[in-house]
Amino acid sequence: MRKFIAATLLAACIHALAGSAEAAECGNVSIAEMNWASAGIAAHVDKIILEHGYGCSVTLVAGDTIPTFASMNEKGEPDVAPELWISSVRTPLNAAIEEGRLIQAARILTEGGVEGWWMPKSVADAHPDIRTVHDALSHPELFPAADEPSKGVIHNCPAGWNCRTSTANLFKALDAEKAGFQLVNPESAAALDDSIADAFEKKAGWLGYYWAPTAILGKYQMVRLSFGVDHDKAEWDRCTAVPDCPNPKVNSYPISDVFTVVTKSFSGKAGVAMDYMMAREWDNATVNRILAWMDQNRATNMDAARYFLQNFQDIWGKWVRPDVAEKVKAAL
Repeated sequence: MRKFIAATLLAACIHALAGSAEAAECGNVSIAEMNWASAGIAAHVDKIILEHGYGCSVTLVAGDTIPTFASMNEKGEPDVAPELWISSVRTPLNAAIEEGRLIQAARILTEGGVEGWWMPKSVADAHPDIRTVHDALSHPELFPAADEPSKGVIHNCPAGWNCRTSTANLFKALDAEKAGFQLVNPESAAALDDSIADAFEKKAGWLGYYWAPTAILGKYQMVRLSFGVDHDKAEWDRCTAVPDCPNPKVNSYPISDVFTVVTKSFSGKAGVAMDYMMAREWDNATVNRILAWMDQNRATNMDAARYFLQNFQDIWGKWVRPDVAEKVKAAL
């Protein structure tokens, strides 16, 4: 009996020492809390899991794409950018990876950031022949203008957004005006969102630009339409994204690569927590749902992170070992 008790105590001590070593190995970690909701939620998810699952001591710092990347590249801090849209920093990021300063971890948005022209799923279900933008342009009556029902409407972006230019050029390339459509420019992001909400309230059609992940697409079921061609970056840079381009061609919006990026020093001290950083990813539908819950409940990034961890263990439980998952659940 004494041997059994001694063996049990020894096992408990070894487990405790292993946990202490893991916590000590992780140490202090700084995470960029970017100034948009999906990235802010991811930062708080990381904070909860790293602190309670791996024993790290986490500090969140305010961030944005360019300044955060520059600070990580030049100063080695913060340690983690949970959701870095890398298109705008691709060349220097590749150099930093090759030179050993930064590490590209998980593709946090598995589908990337997507843009396009969308319509309500209810319209798609009622009209299975509409699967592309070209198909939709054959039915202006399904997307009527409030002041001129005989005309169809395509909703553009607010002034100052890059998509205002690309959507206008695609409208021109598609000869949408000849198809009986007019391009409507909303005064603000809120006005664009309100147009979608109003269409769903009236059970009416809606066609126009939007992107994911977003709260609106978590609240309202929408379908993204194909332009029938692949994204042509050369054409995009030549014309699609150029204001008042005289001869635009039909093109598809680019898909933005979105990764977690960490510093080399973090990977060295994080130990097994680095496995989590290499595994952590979610799809746009999941993020849309969380953003919609956040919007409806006027919740903070931390509230939304806790909501995700409490209600989506089938997703985040795959990112960590079972013992780590149990520690996180106990902390909630």
